[in-house]
Amino acid sequence: MATDHIRYDVLARDALRGVLRKVLTDAAAHGLPGEHHFFITFVSKAEGVKLSSRLLAQYPEEMTIILQHQFWDLTVLEDRFEVGLSFGGIPERLVVPFSAIKSFLDPSVKFGLQFDTSDVAEVAPENLPAAPAPSAVAVQTPGTESAESTEEPETPTKGGAEVVRLDRFRKK
Repeated sequence: MATDHIRYDVLARDALRGVLRKVLTDAAAHGLPGEHHFFITFVSKAEGVKLSSRLLAQYPEEMTIILQHQFWDLTVLEDRFEVGLSFGGIPERLVVPFSAIKSFLDPSVKFGLQFDTSDVAEVAPENLPAAPAPSAVAVQTPGTESAESTEEPETPTKGGAEVVRLDRFRKK
């Protein structure tokens, strides 16, 4: 088989991360439209991830967050996003590089993306930075219910969600 000098796998992965970046940028600027909400799973110890030692102890391998009713200060940059969330009533600020994201799911429209993170560099626990202190309080949109949990939610997989697996396209 011929060598892929173009690296279509990397191009496809980056394009799909661009979809995620665009969706989060729109949510940061305009809020979540309709019933849209996002489940985002990421590698907890990936380089560039910033979360409190309390959350890291609770989710040492990976963590799933839900962006729905109660999140604040969503900021999207070229290589990462930052968001304020409440865990067990304690506000936290998370920083998540796009390279650390394992999956993205919008169950309202049964759309999902799955990323290969086998090449993600992990940071040794003693080198993990603490997440910055939150700079705002949660604002609940009128007419919405509070949905706060300290347990990691299960990612819905039923109902024919469209999941794109990049590792299918990689050479083994």
